Formats: sequence, C-alpha cells, structure tokens
Amino acid sequence: MEASELIGSLYPAQERKSLKILRIKGDASNRQYFRVSGENGNQIACIDPAFRSTAPEAYPFLIIREMLASHGIRVPHILDSEPGQGLLIIEDCGDLMLQDEVSHLDTHRLSDRYRQIIDILIRIQSIRPDRSVPAFSLSFDHEKLMFEFDFFIEHGLKNHFTGLLDEDSINALRREFDAIATLLVRPEHFVLNHRDFHSRNIMLFRNEPVVIDFQDARLGLPQYDAVSLLRDSYVSLDPQLVAELKEYHFEQLCKNGLTTMDNPEYLRFFDLMAFQRNVKAIGTFCYQTAVVRNRSFEPSIAPTLAFLSDYIDARPELAAAGRLLEPLVSRKTP
Repeated sequence: MEASELIGSLYPAQERKSLKILRIKGDASNRQYFRVSGENGNQIACIDPAFRSTAPEAYPFLIIREMLASHGIRVPHILDSEPGQGLLIIEDCGDLMLQDEVSHLDTHRLSDRYRQIIDILIRIQSIRPDRSVPAFSLSFDHEKLMFEFDFFIEHGLKNHFTGLLDEDSINALRREFDAIATLLVRPEHFVLNHRDFHSRNIMLFRNEPVVIDFQDARLGLPQYDAVSLLRDSYVSLDPQLVAELKEYHFEQLCKNGLTTMDNPEYLRFFDLMAFQRNVKAIGTFCYQTAVVRNRSFEPSIAPTLAFLSDYIDARPELAAAGRLLEPLVSRKTP
C-alpha cells in the first residue's frame, strides 16, 4: 500500500479525495513524515517501520511521549494510529524550529529563549526512574559510548575522510576513545536525557517550545543534553552566551537536587562529554553523506569539527586523542 493510500485510510471516506499529502523533511532515521491537509486543518503523519512490529504499549515513542506529557513537558499530541501499518497521526506543530529563530533574536531575547529551553531540560532531567519506562533501563554506558566512537571511526575516518589516518593511528585513537568512555561512565551522576536535545528537535509553536524526537531517551550525565543544546552542530552561539548558559544549567541542577558535582567538575565533564557527543555527530553526518547519500548533513561536519579544538586544548585527558585527530581537526574549515 502506498503512503498516501495508507494515510488516507485513517480519514473518513468522504474526506479522502480532498486530502493533500506532502512529504516533509525528516531526521536521520528510517521514519517518513508527511503533512496532511484536510477539512479539519493540518496533521503530521509518521510512518515508522519499527512500529509495525511493536505493540503500542511497548513502542518507545508512545511511552516516552506519555511520560513527558505527564510531567508538564509540551510534546505533540497523538491524534490517531494504525500500529499494524506503522502509522501515527500527530499534531502539526508547524515548521518553525529553534534553529530558525536564533539568527532573528538579539542577545537578551536569545538568552531568555535558551534559559526557557534549559528549564524544560531540567524538567526532563528531574523525572525519577520508572521501571515501566524502557529509557530507565538504558544508559550511556561504556558499550554505548564506544559504539558511537566506533561509528565515527568506521564512517568518518575509514570512509568519508579515508586516508587521513593510517591503521596504527586509528588503533591508537580507539584506545584513547576507550579511556575517554571509561571517564564518562559515572552512574552516580546519571539523569534522564532526551538524547538529541538540539535546535532541530525543539519546535516553536505559537511561541511555545515543543519537544520532538524523544523516543531514544536514556540515562546519562546531565551534560549530555546540555552539550547537544549549547554545542549544537546546526547553530553557532556566542561563546560568552554559552558560558552563561552552562552556568545557568549547573545552577538549576543544584537548585533541583540533581547533581552533587561542584562547578569545576561540571565544566570538566561538560568538555569531555562534548568531545564524545561531537565526535559521534560527525560520524552520523559522514554516514548520512557517504552511505545514505543524504548530503543535507554535510554542511554540519565542518562546524562540528571546529568545536573539538576547544575541548582538546582545555582538558589534558583529551590531549593524546587530539594529537591523533590533528589531520582531521586541521581540516575543520572547507
């Protein structure tokens, strides 16, 4: 069954002929998104192959959406579904992303907006563990962090940037990645993380932030989502603003009893986590560019590479990896 026919099957027969179904840009996943315009306005149709083989009560998107909504976090409403076909009809929250707004705000309004977003992040990170929610049985453990580092090695170094590092250097770099991953596994500090909390996953609907793409939530350091937001591959924030917002996030973590770190420790783990997160993102962008042939992610490779020098220069734990990555980091500008 074609996508338009499948989507139309969830609408009354008398409306189907008048429906306008338009494919819209999605993320770097297997999900397909469509805007459906009909007599009762617009909705978003999502076709997810994973939903076809998963019972609704075990489908992460629905579980996490319900949990976030129950804690006062604005997420899209679910209007209808057809699990056997992997189809969801979701509230249309428009096209305006946080990414789109950044360049139009002065410093004061931009700071206010990001503080508002960090307040939402704190609400997410304040959610207490619930054994019925799969996210709380998943974490950024050593295996997960190394999977992401290895993904970068495979699709970044061995494919997109093939030839920049020889095999001995890649093996040495992987040993450094292993040591960095070990430093980042600190379960005593773990909180719930969205996992992709960046400017393309925060919609602005009627001037209200709406969080999307949350189905991969898992436990990890609170810095993980803060890094995604403040060291974002899709927008460039002023360094002074980033410093102020890191301080604000740390203050809110302390105020809400979510961390026992002191400020220097928070900043240290922010840089170490940022290094891992940005390396992971580069691997994803290279994969999308070279394997999937989705070149829309290619422009994000250089600005993400440009972040790495700051972390490498600031933290001695990253010095050896930085030396090995120098042939790549020195190519950070086109």
